[in-house]
Amino acid sequence: MRLTMAEESWFTRLHKHPLFQSFVLYSAFRAVYGIGILLVAYLFATNTNAPWWATLLIFLASMIFSRVLFKFIKSKSKALK
Repeated sequence: MRLTMAEESWFTRLHKHPLFQSFVLYSAFRAVYGIGILLVAYLFATNTNAPWWATLLIFLASMIFSRVLFKFIKSKSKALK
């Protein structure tokens, strides 16, 4: 049985909205990617003799790379089309 728009709950309508789906995908991506980058930066900072600002370069590069990677993932996601 399919519900009409008036019979659907606000949560169901919200869950189907493309912006909400994109937000959930982005949040999951940032959680996993963020933990990975923190781990890499920590290991780099503690196991090398590089200057402190080299770790900042890792974070800056990861910010750029994460945007490119997320756009690629979003373009390939069938759930958001």
